[in-house]
Amino acid sequence: MHKLRWMAVGTAFSFAMVAGTAHAGATFDAVKNKGYVQCGVSTGLPGFSNTDDKGHWKGMDVDVCRAVAAAMFGDANKVRYTPLTAKERFTALQSGEVDVLSRNTTWTLTRDASLGINFAGVNYYDGQGFMVKKALGVKSAKDLSGATVCVQSGTTTELNLADYFRSQHMQFKPVTFDTSDATVKAFDAGRCDVLTSDQSQLYALRILLANPDSAEVLPEIISKEPLGPSVRQGDDEWFNLVKWSLFAMLDAENLGITSKNIDSLKADSNNPAIQRFIGVKGGLGKMLGVSDGWAYDIVKQVGNYSESFERNVGMSSPLKIRRGLNALWNQGGIQYAPPIR
Repeated sequence: MHKLRWMAVGTAFSFAMVAGTAHAGATFDAVKNKGYVQCGVSTGLPGFSNTDDKGHWKGMDVDVCRAVAAAMFGDANKVRYTPLTAKERFTALQSGEVDVLSRNTTWTLTRDASLGINFAGVNYYDGQGFMVKKALGVKSAKDLSGATVCVQSGTTTELNLADYFRSQHMQFKPVTFDTSDATVKAFDAGRCDVLTSDQSQLYALRILLANPDSAEVLPEIISKEPLGPSVRQGDDEWFNLVKWSLFAMLDAENLGITSKNIDSLKADSNNPAIQRFIGVKGGLGKMLGVSDGWAYDIVKQVGNYSESFERNVGMSSPLKIRRGLNALWNQGGIQYAPPIR
């Protein structure tokens, strides 16, 4: 019995040692060898993925890509961006044209189970809403019967729109477009009464109008839209790295670690959780196939989740969106990440 017990303990210990080291898969190896992350983003959505006046990509979805590059290479700038329409995005990921899709994409059962992709988390909890011109005099979505509605094709938005009007016994006329840019231009030109999309996107699109103050977002939310990055199935190591890169930004906020204080915490903190996060102790990086400073590099170069949110879509940005559901779990929201330990 004693011999069998020691054999079992030895086997378990050996398995734990093997399991504690990442074995790279096809995508992980390909990204590492080429020296950059190819990231699929939108064709231009302020606050999430959009170019500034110097041609640099900015936004919350862009920050996810930068976080992955920081974790893998220690350099958040080792990213190349592929702008994709809603119709193009999944094909680009499935075919290997991009390594990760970080493009305001809703996590659904159908997408998770039938497209050969895995969602790596939620970087923004959203819901579909409606934007109207103030001159229309409408204050509720329930007053939209008979409206002409601009909507982007190839999205869950189309399906939710039809479901909502059907459930409310209302009629509508859809006008579809391939890109959000074309959708908002049509709305601005008066081709439709209403523009529908995720509420965060409505705030982003409103600032693109010739007169943003002429439009308002109605209060109703008609769907759940958990938005997040996704990767191809079949490479758990790459999936893990993308997933934990997002988690690191959330965990950093929860621990009070920011891009401004991370160096002082690295030098002085005796908090075991902070020491593990920064890589001073624990040796956790090898489990992801990267350096022990992977999470430090993310926060130092990209920031924690709060920093990303505020500069891109929050009250410090032109969009001025409040945290709401995207506040941490202990601050009235539902954002939550497993611990790094």
